[in-house]
Amino acid sequence: MISSMTGFAAAALEMPQGSLAVELKTVNHRYLEFQTRIPEEIRPLESAMREAVSGRLTRGKVDCRVTFTSVASAARSMTPNDEALAALQAAARQLVGRFPEARALSVAEILHWPGVLADESIRADTVKDALMALMDRALADLDQTRAREGAKLEIVLRERLERMSVLVKEAQPLLPAAIRAFQDKLAAKIAEANAAPSDERVHQEIVLYAARIDVDEELSRLATHIAEFTRVLGKGGACGKRLDFLCQELNREANTLGSKSVANEMTRISVELKVLIEQMREQVQNIE
Repeated sequence: MISSMTGFAAAALEMPQGSLAVELKTVNHRYLEFQTRIPEEIRPLESAMREAVSGRLTRGKVDCRVTFTSVASAARSMTPNDEALAALQAAARQLVGRFPEARALSVAEILHWPGVLADESIRADTVKDALMALMDRALADLDQTRAREGAKLEIVLRERLERMSVLVKEAQPLLPAAIRAFQDKLAAKIAEANAAPSDERVHQEIVLYAARIDVDEELSRLATHIAEFTRVLGKGGACGKRLDFLCQELNREANTLGSKSVANEMTRISVELKVLIEQMREQVQNIE
């Protein structure tokens, strides 16, 4: 099965210290990009979370949000963190050196600065197992969501492919009819001019015209690309980039088909093909 790059999942766990929750939201992206919004106390676990995501996903922009709501009875340290204070002090001195008129930080602002007052109820070593278990649950739910969305996308793409196959078959008999029409038109003009050209000259004109409007190669490539697109869809997996490339090739052949068109019916088929291909490209952009 194919998977969409769009999805959402959430998981929560009640702990003695409070409630820990993980939210994952994914959208389409050329590569795998992982962004987090987590409490500073558990920032050391970000690399492990990133590895868990890269082990399950190959493409997409992943927005991960971790929240922790402590219970009222949870202990909270009122002793400022020396390292955080030193870093804040150094940054403040540097700014004052450049902007002497800047207002000094108040005690309340210092105490509310991230990392100054550590929350004793949540530490990386105490919540690691619980957080990674939540990540696994959320990722499993996310996989199912993306797979369901991918199944819907596959139905849409197969409908477009079937219609394109019909259009290619409709276009194949149009070329001989166009050549016969040109031959009849040429004969009528010769008769109208009361001219008597040699049969060899008439045959040469017909051959040149047929070569100029020949779209057999384009139709064959369209059929080949449609078959390959169908095969890749059936194989599934992370095939978004491959399908996007095939859409580009399909569009190239449809454009050439339109540029060689000498009949209204062929032009209509070319336009409809390009509309279908554009609709497919919009859907393919969301496939992993």
